[in-house]
Amino acid sequence: MHIAQDTHGLWGKTAINAPATLPLDRQLTADFVVVGAGFTGLSTALHLAEEGARSVVVLEASEIGYGASGRNVGLVNAGAWIAPEELPRRLGPVYGKRLLDTLGNGPEQVYSLIARHGIDCDPVRHGNLHCAVSASGLALIEERARQWRALGIPVDLLDAKEAAALIGSDQYTGALRDSRTGTIQPLSYVRGLARAAAQLGVQIFTQTAVVSKQKQGGAWQLCTSTGNIVTAPHVVVASNTRQERQSDAWPQLQNDATRVPYFNMATEPLPKLLRQKILPQGQGAWDTATVLSSFRLDLAGRLIYGSVGSLTDWSRGTHRDWVRRAMTRLYPELRDVRIEHAWHGWLDVTASHLPHLHQPDDNVWAFGGYNGRGIAAGTVLGRELAHVLTGRMNVADMSLAPSAIRPQSFKRARELLYEAGSVAAHAVGARF
Repeated sequence: MHIAQDTHGLWGKTAINAPATLPLDRQLTADFVVVGAGFTGLSTALHLAEEGARSVVVLEASEIGYGASGRNVGLVNAGAWIAPEELPRRLGPVYGKRLLDTLGNGPEQVYSLIARHGIDCDPVRHGNLHCAVSASGLALIEERARQWRALGIPVDLLDAKEAAALIGSDQYTGALRDSRTGTIQPLSYVRGLARAAAQLGVQIFTQTAVVSKQKQGGAWQLCTSTGNIVTAPHVVVASNTRQERQSDAWPQLQNDATRVPYFNMATEPLPKLLRQKILPQGQGAWDTATVLSSFRLDLAGRLIYGSVGSLTDWSRGTHRDWVRRAMTRLYPELRDVRIEHAWHGWLDVTASHLPHLHQPDDNVWAFGGYNGRGIAAGTVLGRELAHVLTGRMNVADMSLAPSAIRPQSFKRARELLYEAGSVAAHAVGARF
């Protein structure tokens, strides 16, 4: 399926054009093969090319940015989903600090890459807002602020009045602002990565799924859906959250994370006076609710509002009605504003709420499990893997140690629970 408004909503309408690509139509031999044309795969391919790799091939089952990379809300956040002090507790002091530093510096790397390659993806960097729902939410962001400040990161803890001035609503008890962070048009960003990689000689083939593999001597032979084979000694599997359930060459990689649905809806462009009130400084935002919400403006002044859930025939109406109620509770002026776009996708949630690095076979690498923070994480970890593959970095110096694949218990039941739970929460909930 080609990228269109029915799969990618507003992003499918407003994104820059992707570089021209075709399905694989011949046998190929390469030094490196990357499976998946999202943030991780294209960052890996681009940085391999920048490091002087002579032959890099990207194989994408659908289109560039078809998965979570092209469907997310576009918040370029720093750190992991869990609190900073949790990383050394779960990974140990060495890897915990490394990953925290790498992910904390992730937004800087994203915006530097955008500037270096002139990627037209509407970059805004005014510091995103983590908005507190109730006293418990305020306590959560206060603790996050304490932990970041202890590490020397000057985050801003805003009281209810200060938060209201930046959000344009008095419905929150406070907010945490992180000046490292910002927003982008995510489908434009991933297409820009593809264009930059192609300009450096990376070959990208779309509508070309990898369906099986075999080892021949010291190289992998990847058999594709077009009937052609790519042979390479090194493989990077960057398919991460598969949007459709289908077989592939390393199906075990799909079992160590739960797929969580997330939707976004976008209004018509708002009048100038409303734009001056709602998120007037251009921050992106998300909240501390159990079934969280996210919201931001695009450069045309559309409000993009999202939450957990998929837009199936039986759930679309419930989620749409909830978005209308939620938006108007925050901003009563939006009562009659049209919702013009709606789309959804899936993100990976791991048991540890941390990304994983796996080696499912010899000379096969896989990053994934970003827990909703894939823009910065996929970009910087893809770059790191490229540095390892080209010898610039040792494996022992990576931000994550390779780990065994541990299938999640009751994975499908968990996924169904997320879908049903989001519908139930949105059926009865107005906002908080």
